[in-house]
Amino acid sequence: MNHTAKPTAAAHSSSLSDADIGALRGRIRGSLLTANDPGYDEARKIWNASVDRRPTVILRALGAADVIQAIRFAKEHHLPLAVRGGGHNIAGNAVCDQGLMLDLSLMKSVRVNPSTQRAIVEPGATLGDVDRETQAFSLVVPTGINSTTGIAGLTLGGGFGWTTRKFGMTIDNLVSADLVTAEGTLVHASSSENPDLFWAVRGGGGNFGVVTAFEFALHKLDPQVMSGLLVHPLDQANALLKNYRRLVAEAPDELTCWAVMRKAPPLPFIPKEWHGREILIFALCYAGDMAAGEKAVAPFRALGKPIADVVGPHPFVGWQAAFDPLLTPGARNYWKSHDFVGLSDAAIETVVTAAGRLPGDECEIFIAHVGGAMARVKPDATAYPQRQSHFIMNVHTRWRDESQDDRCVDWARKLSAATAPHAAGSVYVNFMPEDETDRVELAYGVNYHRLAGIKRRYDPDNLFRLNQNIRPA
Repeated sequence: MNHTAKPTAAAHSSSLSDADIGALRGRIRGSLLTANDPGYDEARKIWNASVDRRPTVILRALGAADVIQAIRFAKEHHLPLAVRGGGHNIAGNAVCDQGLMLDLSLMKSVRVNPSTQRAIVEPGATLGDVDRETQAFSLVVPTGINSTTGIAGLTLGGGFGWTTRKFGMTIDNLVSADLVTAEGTLVHASSSENPDLFWAVRGGGGNFGVVTAFEFALHKLDPQVMSGLLVHPLDQANALLKNYRRLVAEAPDELTCWAVMRKAPPLPFIPKEWHGREILIFALCYAGDMAAGEKAVAPFRALGKPIADVVGPHPFVGWQAAFDPLLTPGARNYWKSHDFVGLSDAAIETVVTAAGRLPGDECEIFIAHVGGAMARVKPDATAYPQRQSHFIMNVHTRWRDESQDDRCVDWARKLSAATAPHAAGSVYVNFMPEDETDRVELAYGVNYHRLAGIKRRYDPDNLFRLNQNIRPA
């Protein structure tokens, strides 16, 4: 697998002298690491172990002033600039070769104002950091499903998870953002200040600047939610998914149910004889009243004869971290993804057949049902355009041994190709691997040309290019 940074005319780095590095070190509050410094190898590691790159310098920022210095330095010395938040991004854009890696992971502050129901969040915070602070006040901002994901990358690409159907996407709850532009200038973006930039960062990725603070609107959500898993044999999946398709179409906005196909992990609630065998999992969360939740999940619990049913009241913070053990750092990962307006019989059959031929014990296919509040936003209201009530499939291959690279990647690509005729043609940018630059325009659809124009205004030289890149018009 090729994991080099995307080449551009300015992608080569000039040689940096010790004096250059020393001068930068003297201008920042955070720390600066080169290959000779202790901690360099640990700092350049990211979640996807398939990506192994060596930046010339790593700047671990502690505030907006450090971000400004990093951007000005990268521009002055013609260095590729990689920006790291949580470091989960599947494409590995958080780290680069022979450039400057701007590491925001130490900027983790989350400040909640319960009276205004707002939170100010720094870009190094994880979803777990955000959830713990907001849930202390029985509040929530809709985010993703893995507590170690970074809030910055998730938000900039759109952001969806267990409460999206009820409260909208993460970007739909973004009130404002502070970001440093390619000029090294800190600007504020909201619906009334730099509104074009505010529109673009809601789904347009890291193409327009480095966000140093997000302001989110929060919603009431009790710390206990009705949630959990229903585990079925994979050989029942065809019939079950057709019933699932019908039930989610009728589900209230408060209820989210996703389907996962994988080999059963050795979890205590799954009978031992099923460990390592192919299963279908329905993962449910009801964002509302517990009694109403119990009623809403009942039709799903009545499907088939589950191997395990662990649906019940759980702390929301715990449910948000439930899948963390399956998504730990250190494994090699490759993803392929499609949006679907609906799940056709042919799509279901194709996916279930592939799930019976998983290339490894940690590989999986998950299908997220979204819509609800998310679908009631106009496609051109934010940079993220795919607002139809739909399903998002992520083909997630995950393995440990480099010798399995070709096998796992080929399986994912073949499944992606086989399901493409049944898909909508669009894709969620946060699920795109680095070899899908040809899909960026499809990801943004009707909004791409407006984004390219805003890119030309704010980053004409494409300094922020290590991402799912929108080229300046």
